[in-house]
Amino acid sequence: MAEINWNDFQQVEMRVGTVIEVRDFPEARKPAFKLVVDFGKEIGVKKTSAQITKRYKKEDLLNRQVIAVVNFPKKQIANFMSECLVIGAVGEGNDVVLLSPDFKVENGLRIS
Repeated sequence: MAEINWNDFQQVEMRVGTVIEVRDFPEARKPAFKLVVDFGKEIGVKKTSAQITKRYKKEDLLNRQVIAVVNFPKKQIANFMSECLVIGAVGEGNDVVLLSPDFKVENGLRIS
């Protein structure tokens, strides 16, 4: 594992957001959902795709707070442009468990 310095870490903008829309993503190579996440007034709403269909149903994700990296460049995934990266712990067989705050907090709060 490569070691990074504190300045590298500070450049990663991880923020709390609330999932406000969840759609199927049949065009993706691996099973995934399209998510629309509200990160509050400063950052706004961003779209992403997430390969989290093993553990989560669409109704489980709606209104759930998640943590995402919001300062990556946009990435084309099939016919969809992903604007952020939702963070999760990845287990065997690509079994993802989303990271989220223990309590409801304001959208846009920075993770540090």
